[in-house]
Amino acid sequence: MIKSMTGFGRAQASFEHFNITVEIKSVNHRYFEFSSRVPRGYSFLEDKLKSAASERISRGKVECYVTVETIADDSVTVTLNEPLARGYVNAFSALSDEFQLRNDVCASVIARFPDVLTVTKTPVDEDEITDAVLKTLNAAIDEFIAMRACEGAKMRADVLSRADLILENVSYIEKRSPETVKEYNDKLLERMKDILGDASVDEARLLTEAAIFADKIAVAEETVRLRSHIDQLRTMLDSDDAIGRKLDFLVQEINRESNTIGSKAQNVDIARRVIDIKAEVEKIREQIQNIE
Repeated sequence: MIKSMTGFGRAQASFEHFNITVEIKSVNHRYFEFSSRVPRGYSFLEDKLKSAASERISRGKVECYVTVETIADDSVTVTLNEPLARGYVNAFSALSDEFQLRNDVCASVIARFPDVLTVTKTPVDEDEITDAVLKTLNAAIDEFIAMRACEGAKMRADVLSRADLILENVSYIEKRSPETVKEYNDKLLERMKDILGDASVDEARLLTEAAIFADKIAVAEETVRLRSHIDQLRTMLDSDDAIGRKLDFLVQEINRESNTIGSKAQNVDIARRVIDIKAEVEKIREQIQNIE
């Protein structure tokens, strides 16, 4: 099943020491491009996130956002610098005695001074947090891929409907093209009779001109190749692989064949049908720009 390159996924999970939230989204891009935003102190996750995402996503500009909430009680430690605090207390007491001031110093005042209290964050267990984040990431990617697949199914239906319209026009061209040779032959015969009057018309020369014209406007090879390309298009759309770039090349070939048919068109009806084909090809091209 084909997938769109546009998608969004979000997952939340609770673990023993963490609450993890992961959001992932993507837009069109020629290749796979990944960027992530992680909390400060968790930069070691970036390469692991990219590696895990690249295993399941082939194309697109992908952005990943990770939120980590620590829920363990011992995640932060506050340490008292007793010698420094005692020095402040003694200094205030000496100041009060020396200048007969009221000593109204309390613990909250001492705690405000630099380096009296030191806040230390418990070192992160990188293996534990990596395992938790990657599990949450995969859950987000599941939702992300499901959205891509849903949009891809709609795109597949649209492309196939346009391919059917192209084949309808090809069938008309295949039927109408031989008729234009007979019409040209009849017009040429009528014109020669008008010019020559009662003189006899050289049938051999007439047949030669008709044959030259028929060869000039022949589109059998182009229509056969165009039908072959449409068959390949249908096969690719049923593939589970990343086919976006292959489809882009195939549509270029379809467009090239339609241009060739258009350059050979000597009939207004055929020319109009070629315009219709090119319009549908362009719409298909726009769609496949968003296929992974």
